[in-house]
Amino acid sequence: MSFISYLINGISLGSVYAIIALGYTMVYGIAKMLNFAHGDVIMVGGFTIFFAVSMQGLPPVAGILLAVVLCTLLGITIEYIAYRPLRQAASSLAVLITAIGVSYFLQNMALLIFGANTKAFTSVVTVPAIKLAEGQIMISGETIVTIISCIIIMIGLTLFINKTRAGQAMLAVSEDKGAAQLMGINVNGTISLTFAIGSALAAIAGMLLCSAYPSLTPYTGSMPGIKAFVAAVFGGIGSIPGALIGGIVLGIIEILGKAYISSQMADAIVFLVLIVVLLVKPTGILGKKIQEKV
Repeated sequence: MSFISYLINGISLGSVYAIIALGYTMVYGIAKMLNFAHGDVIMVGGFTIFFAVSMQGLPPVAGILLAVVLCTLLGITIEYIAYRPLRQAASSLAVLITAIGVSYFLQNMALLIFGANTKAFTSVVTVPAIKLAEGQIMISGETIVTIISCIIIMIGLTLFINKTRAGQAMLAVSEDKGAAQLMGINVNGTISLTFAIGSALAAIAGMLLCSAYPSLTPYTGSMPGIKAFVAAVFGGIGSIPGALIGGIVLGIIEILGKAYISSQMADAIVFLVLIVVLLVKPTGILGKKIQEKV
């Protein structure tokens, strides 16, 4: 396989990481908390599509829509039950521990319902592959759909944040929750909307990830979730363009590391690059320093 093929695969994988990273970066940017259960919402989306399409015989579009709706409701429920009561907690450690607990809860629920065996996920992408350079380079339909989906989601989300009242409310809450509430903004509703959008995107990411790598277990979302968090930090957590850049760069580094260095060391290389970047620029590529009054 040529370097160009590796690069395309890296961009495809990075696009998935970027979509997942959006959930982290939006929640952190607006609610100032890290939702480490986000990766397991990806798994829930994948199992929902698997149940609907492979077990119930529904059309792929119906399975995807069902996954988006279920994950959206799941995200709102998690925020309402697990995170909202802790929003005024003195320490952010309580929220972090709760997020880990929610993550394990979702994994064990999937174990109880579907078992621990790896499920063969049937790709829901029907776009045909494209051959380039006289057949020397093959771009799969999953790669094409993943990259296009990432571009559309990034453009749509940016327009939503900058052009709609709900998006402006998110920006206001991210700046100052107290001041936003005094201006009549529903802070709880805005944060719930943020979780809903992030969880819906997690369902789409789960579909793309499982279509490109057709296997599914209760732990499918764990490592991609961690890597997407790394991508969010890499690009500058809280920045939507940063999530895109961080995800793409991370995907390329991982694929090239597997191809040219070692497949066993690829994950270590990803985290090593993150450490180097944070040593040089602690706020990430597009992150900004925030001065706090004391």
